[in-house]
Amino acid sequence: MEKIYTALGLMSGTSMDGVDASIIKSDGYSQFSNILDKYYKFDEKLREKLIKLRDQISSKNDLDTFSDELNDLEREITIFHSNIVSNILSNYKEEVDLVGFHGQTIFHSAKHKISKQLGNGKLLSQLIKKKVVYDFRSADLKDAGQGAPLTPIFHNLLVNKIYKKNKIKFPVNVLNIGGISNITKTIKESDLYKNDIEARDIGPGNFLIDEWIRKNSNKKFDKDGLIGKSGKINKLILNQAIENFDITYLDKSIDVKDFNISFLRGLSFEDGCATITNFTAYLIAEGIKLFNKKNKYDICNHLICGGGRKNLFLIENIKRYLDDFDNLKFDSIDLYNINGDYVESQAFGYLAIRSFLRLPITFPQTTGCKKPSCGGVIIENY
Repeated sequence: MEKIYTALGLMSGTSMDGVDASIIKSDGYSQFSNILDKYYKFDEKLREKLIKLRDQISSKNDLDTFSDELNDLEREITIFHSNIVSNILSNYKEEVDLVGFHGQTIFHSAKHKISKQLGNGKLLSQLIKKKVVYDFRSADLKDAGQGAPLTPIFHNLLVNKIYKKNKIKFPVNVLNIGGISNITKTIKESDLYKNDIEARDIGPGNFLIDEWIRKNSNKKFDKDGLIGKSGKINKLILNQAIENFDITYLDKSIDVKDFNISFLRGLSFEDGCATITNFTAYLIAEGIKLFNKKNKYDICNHLICGGGRKNLFLIENIKRYLDDFDNLKFDSIDLYNINGDYVESQAFGYLAIRSFLRLPITFPQTTGCKKPSCGGVIIENY
């Protein structure tokens, strides 16, 4: 029997609102149990600094221009994460072997082989006195991969865990609607080494809607999609935006800088929210169509995780755009006793264990890398 490791996964997404933390146990293969999930909100000053700096960096040259600001903010966010770890470990009495530290993405460009996450793994290890695994994307980028999505190997593990209890019919797609949306075609554990798991980024997720809300109100997101639902979709602006966007991008990772909301200028708050939600839904639906077409058959079962699953207006519009595919079924992953808010933080605990064991975390059919890549930099700085 393989050794079971305990890992603490830390994840901060494009919403930049806080950090999801999860303690998991796994052998890095098929054994997995979730011990703890907890959310830690950024204070408003830190959140504003992160958003401002991300908005200022639109090219790789900006990483040099704003290097001092990046270094200062990286230290601040690393200390924030260290306080989280200290808080959790003071209440969790068992030994934690590894900390999987994603950090806060500021800039991602597969074209330039750069993915900048704020988070100093050496400093975190020094502060918490633990082995830290970080910088999960660089190895994949160097091997001609897109550096994203990183979570498919974990999605596959979760679906197989569900299958053992509920006999859900394979194949199953996992649709993760975070800041960016990605999709994973999962396969049975028994077939894992015969076929590659397939995955791709397929479009925006929450971040365009969040940006519209943030820039036009004192709110941070559209709770339950109620603001979007209260507005009227501007069909002319929506159709122009759709016509101007190239949907054939399934071979590339997606960054928040690939989109903007300038086309909504002049719309009311509610109508702008309705229109950008519908635009997001269209792109996700088209991404699902392309992904399933690429796999040469329609996958019936789709399990949704990530914050976007709570935006009921978004989900309603995704389904509407897929009306012609009456065999497609969409369920929240929460129906299977998995908290869809913490799939990514759990994933980074799992990826930390795999990196420590030198097992691959990305694959040619998930990121486009030339060969399976182990990823993750392991640091023990204490």
